[in-house]
Amino acid sequence: MSALPPDNLPVYRLLTGPDDAAFCRRVSEALALGYQLYGSPAATFNGTSVIVAQALVWPNANNQA
Repeated sequence: MSALPPDNLPVYRLLTGPDDAAFCRRVSEALALGYQLYGSPAATFNGTSVIVAQALVWPNANNQA
């Protein structure tokens, strides 16, 4: 696996959005690229809908030269 993520994506990503299938697809796509989950997901209620967040990191990024 490359030391850096593809397409100039950042090493650390925090995905946020409504708790729906689109959000789950975004997280799944990042995992398919090679990102790893970082910590537990977070959830809050904005008065209308549940908003979730999930941090992801690129593995071994801290070992780059």
